Amino acid sequence: MKSVVWRSLPVLAAFLAIGGLTAPAHADDVSRIVKVQKVSAQEQTVTVYAASMKQSFPITVLLPKDASKPRPVLYLLNGGGGGERVPTQVGVRGSSWADFTTYKDFFRSKNVYVVTPTGGKYSYYTDWQRPDPKLGILKWQTFLTKELPPLLNQHYSTSGFNAVGGLSMSGTSVFNLAIAKPHLYRSVVALSGCARTSDPVGIEYVRLTIGDKPENHRAYNMWGPVGGPGWIANDPYIQAPRLRGTKIYMTSSTGLPGPHDTVEGQSLKGAGLAGLGNQVVSGGAIELAVDVCTQQMAQRLGSLRIPYRFDLRPTGTHSWTYWQDALYNIWPSLARDLHTT
Repeated sequence: MKSVVWRSLPVLAAFLAIGGLTAPAHADDVSRIVKVQKVSAQEQTVTVYAASMKQSFPITVLLPKDASKPRPVLYLLNGGGGGERVPTQVGVRGSSWADFTTYKDFFRSKNVYVVTPTGGKYSYYTDWQRPDPKLGILKWQTFLTKELPPLLNQHYSTSGFNAVGGLSMSGTSVFNLAIAKPHLYRSVVALSGCARTSDPVGIEYVRLTIGDKPENHRAYNMWGPVGGPGWIANDPYIQAPRLRGTKIYMTSSTGLPGPHDTVEGQSLKGAGLAGLGNQVVSGGAIELAVDVCTQQMAQRLGSLRIPYRFDLRPTGTHSWTYWQDALYNIWPSLARDLHTT
């Protein structure tokens, strides 16, 4: 009897369509909030099913100090690790704003929803052209611009003013998200992100970030032939004219060791001298590279007469505490963009 019912579904759908009705969608075809868990008075974990990726993701939502009236939303993305916890030589380490910054304390007194997904490592928070054998179906751009915002707007009292911020890998993504969905975000914040993806240096940086190797074809799975149309379409430097009308904030450092590059530094979390050496050498080199990208993006925006703010720090490596400082410094301007405090 069951097989007859299932075979009849296409006929039923056609019948309903003729009558001006729509057959109910299967649950797996609809993005939805699965669960809301209270963590504290001003923090919730919202589990959201993403139909585009056919899986659920935990979303950290920091609530406004005063949620009695509609408030704006700041989508704050993690970096290359996607906020996931991973094993390292010094034990299991996180890779999120919560693990390495005091952002929860900072936003506790602010009137804004701060939304941070866990997931998307090595994805550039973009829509991949093909599923990756290890990473699966990656449609993060669709999820972040089309699926997640309406769900949060329905569940919370939001004002309709949004901003998106990211660091390192997601410091590139924030530009592409704003380009993909015009008018969704009033502002973008790129902390140590490389805005060039289709020139030779940018291509190598992206390939390094996503772990592209001859045996996994990740770069091809993401945007197609390297340097081809998919890469150009996702190059914020080339697509910069489409950012007109969006407030743009960018930060980077020279890569030289700075005040947070110490054994006791917040970003090291007990990693010791070996961790400090890696932060100074590798983190310094990466930050120098993204500084070049950021300065090129600033010149590009200037040539297009698109307003932007670029904060260049004289010292600092590619590490969390500098991103924390940068976000806190930008917040007063961001708050004005979002009409909040």
